[in-house]
Amino acid sequence: MLLGSIEAGGTKFICAVGNKKYETIDCERIPTTTPDETLEKAVKYFKQFKDLESISISSFGPIELRKDAKKYGYITETPKIGWSDVNFLGTMKQHFDLPIYWTTDVNGSVYGEYINLKKQNSKINSIVYYTVGTGVGAGIIFNGKFLGDLGHPEMGHIKLKRHPDDLDFDGICPYHKDCLEGLVSGPTFEARLGKKGFEVPITNHVWDIMAYYVAQAALQATLTIRPNCIIFGGGVVNEKFLDKIRFEFTKMMNGYVNVGNVNKYIRKPSISENGSATIGNFALAKSLLS
Repeated sequence: MLLGSIEAGGTKFICAVGNKKYETIDCERIPTTTPDETLEKAVKYFKQFKDLESISISSFGPIELRKDAKKYGYITETPKIGWSDVNFLGTMKQHFDLPIYWTTDVNGSVYGEYINLKKQNSKINSIVYYTVGTGVGAGIIFNGKFLGDLGHPEMGHIKLKRHPDDLDFDGICPYHKDCLEGLVSGPTFEARLGKKGFEVPITNHVWDIMAYYVAQAALQATLTIRPNCIIFGGGVVNEKFLDKIRFEFTKMMNGYVNVGNVNKYIRKPSISENGSATIGNFALAKSLLS
């Protein structure tokens, strides 16, 4: 039995096949260009595997998750140029007569982390997973299930209190300007400093400003959901940045609620190399066969 995974990001698609133990057998990275070109390459990749039994797609969004909606399976009004109103799931179903799970990229990641951490600690029931990269999003497992009814969470677009040293920066979100994504996603480095994030030393004050915003998001998630832990993944996140987030979070919380060891509570993914979504997708694809 082979399980398929598509982690569809704004920069690249990670297509993989694995076994029922969630071990990756093969993997290919496909640049995210136009919908036609990118999806054609994804279809071609999976056509190689004759024993494929199911696939799970975790996609950047917003996407339509409601199965009774006219555009179920679509990427809807996304900031990713050229990808709005794309029937992603329908395109894959045209080529594969298989069960296909459809969810968000961060839902795939949070489910992978949930599966992995549950093995280590059976008491873990609720996790929040933020990805901070080209965009910002969050997936939530609450009591073992995804959170969301009318749609998936859009926690990358919450409004925040502005840092006093950042009042002149408008933010880059095309919808809200200075929401979380508009203030801390990877492209904000270029908007503020004219440099890529990896070129900006951690001593630059912009990292403190961004930590101030991310800590607010962690504070809101904590006080609203009270998860077992909050995980931060994505290309912007590194351990020194996490330390700054933990510092700001602790200062903001001011002892109001106890989250235990903040280094364990606010943490990087337990699955290396941002592979959480692939593991999550394998598990979701397998769930369609039971």
